[in-house]
Amino acid sequence: MGLARHMAKEVMREIGNKSREFYEFVLPPVDMHLEKNNLVITVDIPGFNKDDIKLTIHGNILSIKAEKKINATSKDEIICNQRPNIIDKKIRLPIKIKEGEEKVNSAKYIDGVLTIKIPTLTTGKPISIE
Repeated sequence: MGLARHMAKEVMREIGNKSREFYEFVLPPVDMHLEKNNLVITVDIPGFNKDDIKLTIHGNILSIKAEKKINATSKDEIICNQRPNIIDKKIRLPIKIKEGEEKVNSAKYIDGVLTIKIPTLTTGKPISIE
């Protein structure tokens, strides 16, 4: 019985590792919408501390990097861990931003949700319709 239990734990641990790797690669989920003169980006990244999250913007590419500090001194045995430890997401923004003119109005991380507001440019020329 001990061998079966050990093998079942190993299978569950491997499933958890693959699930976490998938989450780190594909997710976190990102929502974008326009609000007045801002592009508002909402990213779900629960389980991280605010200090673990690094944001950069280069042209119209927003980079989100987060790495969770793992407490290796814990004596508890982890049976299943599906939450991501690392996030490295690059998002192409649907607005035109010139390099060197990147600006972010605000970035807030509350209850596992990161909200970023980036001002949009309205440089288009109005066209009259006859």
